[in-house]
Amino acid sequence: MARAIMIQGAGSNVGKSMIVAGLARAARRRGLSVAPFKPQNMSNNAAVTEDGGEIGRAQALQARAAGVPPHSDMNPVLLKPESETGAQVVVQGQRLTTARARDYAALKPQLLPRVLQSFRRLAAAHDLVIVEGAGSPAEVNLRSGDIANMGFALAAGVPVVLLGDIDRGGVIAQLVGSHAVLDADDAALIRGFAVNKFRGDASLFAEGMRFIAGRTGWAPLGIVPHFAEAWRLPAEDAAEIVSRPGGALKIAVPRLNRIANFDDLDPLSAEPGISVTMIEPGRPLPGDADLVLIPGSKSTIADLAAFRAEGWDIDLRAHLRRGGRVMGICGGYQMLGRSIADPEGIEGPPGRVEGLGLLDVETVMRPEKRLGLVAARLRADGTPLRGYEIHIGRTTGPDHAARAWLDIEGRPEGAASADGLVHGCYLHGLFSEDAFRAAFLAELGVVSRPGYDDAVETTLDALAAHLERHLDIDRLLALAAPV
Repeated sequence: MARAIMIQGAGSNVGKSMIVAGLARAARRRGLSVAPFKPQNMSNNAAVTEDGGEIGRAQALQARAAGVPPHSDMNPVLLKPESETGAQVVVQGQRLTTARARDYAALKPQLLPRVLQSFRRLAAAHDLVIVEGAGSPAEVNLRSGDIANMGFALAAGVPVVLLGDIDRGGVIAQLVGSHAVLDADDAALIRGFAVNKFRGDASLFAEGMRFIAGRTGWAPLGIVPHFAEAWRLPAEDAAEIVSRPGGALKIAVPRLNRIANFDDLDPLSAEPGISVTMIEPGRPLPGDADLVLIPGSKSTIADLAAFRAEGWDIDLRAHLRRGGRVMGICGGYQMLGRSIADPEGIEGPPGRVEGLGLLDVETVMRPEKRLGLVAARLRADGTPLRGYEIHIGRTTGPDHAARAWLDIEGRPEGAASADGLVHGCYLHGLFSEDAFRAAFLAELGVVSRPGYDDAVETTLDALAAHLERHLDIDRLLALAAPV
């Protein structure tokens, strides 16, 4: 019979995803068949699964740590924000609807049966399911209809370990305060706690651990120091994307409001010969950049308007006049064309807008999403690579017809300008491929360091070892209950 344990946080961004990934790798090294599970996630950084769905990128990394293929059951509800008040709702890997926050609250009780269905399928196939919560269970105003934290834990009978973040301060209040505001049934589900992101001498917080345990009755499971190598793992949230100073080659990435599938940046950030700089709103695109990379977007037309409002379109043309290179991926590719049409109002009001005009292509938004893992090759030399597509637009035009630079399963993909300075495509994940990354960077005068995937594996092993040193993992796993 499978067992399950749930890691919840005393707040957002306390490191739950990283801890679950490390626990998954540690449990796998103990010979257990492990699956990660997050009932509800909110992220525009999605991963495509082998069963043709999409899940949060964090769950894909956790699946990798567990040594199993990512599956849509691992994150049965994925919310992809499209505006300040609305999000696309993806259920068991497929788009269900777009809902405003108030409407989604009414929808959640209908989703719980499908969440439990996915959880039970995973439990039937594995020895251990490690569940990750979302936000904090102490947000008691959201408890009614909850499917992300205690609502799920209670329905599925899964015990909870609560994680606090000492780096932001007030960790005692985070944990003891959570105990104070939870109702009795929810509080009874919490069996242990741990403190994450400690810096310095952990023995100095021993009294703090005793105080928390005394006030809550929960088992203290350890103090986890800050894991310095965390940046080597794919980022989950846009807030985690930071500039990476490195070598002489400078890549500038405008931070779009609805930036999506930004895992394309991770292999570039890991290259010692490259400095990746995120350009925040209010700052110009730097004049000394060698490459401007426009990433994916969940709301291409709105992000294009914001791009222009920042004056980045003017900076981009100046960059090209200096001989700089431009790459657009997915939404960034769409922006580079002559126009973007949304006749059915998929992203907002129906209409058509002018693009940046740097590629002679046009995009039409269509409701059918192209979603899947794909095999591709470079047209120039046949170099094979793999990646994924996740988009609703279809892009055509002279620069695509004459200068598509990829083939994806027999069809031409991408476009390039006549002078070769501007490229765009829909293929995500291409920089993770050592051969493509090496060829691309060689054109920019940089020798690539191979082995990106190997480095991720090494970092996951190091994360598991880090948790083994600082968490009582045997005690934590003993808290897992049969499900």
